[in-house]
Amino acid sequence: MTAPLRADPSTVKVALGARSYDIVIGRGVLASLGARMRALRPGANAAIVTDETVARHHLAAAESALAAAGIAARQVIVPPGEGSKSFAVFERLCEALIAARIERGDVVVALGGGVIGDLAGFAASVVRRGLDYVQVPTTLLAQVDSSVGGKTAINSVHGKNLIGTFHQPILVVADTATLDTLPARQFRAGYAEVVKYGLLGDADFFAWLEANWRDVFAGGPAREHAILVSCRAKAAIVARDERETGDRALLNLGHTFGHALEAAGGFSDRLLHGEAVAAGMALALEFSARQGLMAAAEAQRAVRHLAEAGLPTALKDIAGELPPVDRLVELMAQDKKVKRGMPTFILLHGIGKAFLDRTVAAEDIRAFLAQQLAGR
Repeated sequence: MTAPLRADPSTVKVALGARSYDIVIGRGVLASLGARMRALRPGANAAIVTDETVARHHLAAAESALAAAGIAARQVIVPPGEGSKSFAVFERLCEALIAARIERGDVVVALGGGVIGDLAGFAASVVRRGLDYVQVPTTLLAQVDSSVGGKTAINSVHGKNLIGTFHQPILVVADTATLDTLPARQFRAGYAEVVKYGLLGDADFFAWLEANWRDVFAGGPAREHAILVSCRAKAAIVARDERETGDRALLNLGHTFGHALEAAGGFSDRLLHGEAVAAGMALALEFSARQGLMAAAEAQRAVRHLAEAGLPTALKDIAGELPPVDRLVELMAQDKKVKRGMPTFILLHGIGKAFLDRTVAAEDIRAFLAQQLAGR
């Protein structure tokens, strides 16, 4: 099966009643940013929040799109990388938005990857007790995952995304042309989140990715199709469970393990978020198979695809030292999905058949991780 050709942008609606919004996907749609914002918030000014790397590639185009629609825009530029999801940078951003006289009727534009979307969205949720914001994701990971659903956060010394809010954007503009400037490693990391949608609930999509992943990496219709399917899947789950009280937690497949690995790596370029998710999904697959929840051959098939795409699938694939088992278990215990002290694991009965499990015994996880560490 090949991806359909699309001449026009695709639109996915996130159905949340009065807070519903569109995800616009297509090559060159950044040029329509100003017109779309003006239609939603006539007369509003804007503050573009971005990082130094994205600013070099895409800030001028975003400013031009806003100016063409008569929208005055300020800019706030922060350092690139996960380190910007910190109290220090968050404070500087909030103060910059206030100093720029951004009013409650204005709009914050998050131009960048997941870090910028999380940081700018969190600031928008609290400055002047709440500002509207628009997501303009420029990485694959952000286009298929973090820009959709209204999760905003910064990191704590105790773990990832532990300080934040649910604050939905009013619009997502996903210009696939921005991915042309994305480093190959960043693209691969984002691809892990694409694979996640197939693993958690769409076996046919996973099979399509197995056959077409090289075309997704190359660009063109296959890439846009993969983004569109991913966004549709996430939009449907968010519409059912906006605040993650139920099956939205399935979107965290690989994240309980992965966030602990990220924290162990110091939230650095040593292990990108998508790489941690890939390793976490591989661990979840192998653990599921060992617990007799899914066939070992099916787990191996999924892990093989992640590895074929160049993603880490075992602890031995992660550079540098990892902490001992006790520390990894401690980091997992700080996961946002912990309930009554018990981490929530997303495990699998098979490809496309993920489920939530709050009954995993601590000793089983400890023994599993000890064995994985011993194999490094």
